[in-house]
Amino acid sequence: MPDLAEGQYHVVLSERHERSAFSCGNESLDRYLRQQAGQDRRRYAAVPFVLVEDSNPEVLGYYTLSAFGVDLGELPQTVARKLPRYPVVPATLLGRLAVALSRRGRGLGELLLMDALRRSLGHAQEIASVAVVVDAIDEAAWAFYHRFNFLPFPNRRDRLFLPMRTVAQLFE
Repeated sequence: MPDLAEGQYHVVLSERHERSAFSCGNESLDRYLRQQAGQDRRRYAAVPFVLVEDSNPEVLGYYTLSAFGVDLGELPQTVARKLPRYPVVPATLLGRLAVALSRRGRGLGELLLMDALRRSLGHAQEIASVAVVVDAIDEAAWAFYHRFNFLPFPNRRDRLFLPMRTVAQLFE
C-alpha cells in the first residue's frame, strides 16, 4: 500500500483548494469537483476529501463519503444472513474517487481508497456501517475496486461493496 509522500495531505475540501483545472479524464467527475462538491459539503450530503501537497492548493485527487442504506435483500445471501434482519442496513457510500491525469500511475488511487476505507472504519466505530459501497462509473473503475476485494451486488453489476469486517482486517 503506498504511503503519503512527505508533504502530501488528505483534507476536507475547502474554498482554498484549487479545483478549476482538475482533470481526471471523466467529465462528470471533473464537473462534480468543480461545481458540486462544495455544495454537497455545505448541505451535509457528502464530505469531499482532497489530496494536496504542502501549501499548494492544487487538488491531485479526491473522494467523497456519505451515509447510505442498503436493502438487506440486495446483498448476497451469504452476507445478508450474518446481518441483523432489518429491512435496510447502514453502510458508507464511497461516492466518487478520482485522480488527476497528471498524477496517474503513482498509486494515488490506491492511496485515496485506503484513506477512505480507514476513515469509514473509524466512523463505523461511532455510527454503524456494515460495509463500504461503491458504484463503479465504468469497467476500469469496477476492475480497480474488484482488485481490492470489493464484491458485486447480485442484481446490479456496477455496485460493489466491501464488508466492514474486511475493512477492519486491512488495518489490524
